[in-house]
Amino acid sequence: MANLYTIENLLIGKRYRSNSLTGEIIDVEKDNRGLWYGENTEAYLVRVRDEFANYKYRTIAVKVGE
Repeated sequence: MANLYTIENLLIGKRYRSNSLTGEIIDVEKDNRGLWYGENTEAYLVRVRDEFANYKYRTIAVKVGE
């Protein structure tokens, strides 16, 4: 039997980096607010812990198809 992964599981523990925040993604949930980043993408709300143990939220886009 094959292992089954979700996008949420694959994002947790990954490093997040933007112009205003660098840290580790510690929580993920699908963002259903109707955000649209283009075809074959889904929006996710991620909670990021920075190097000072502060928590911030960001919305990211994940490509889910060709």
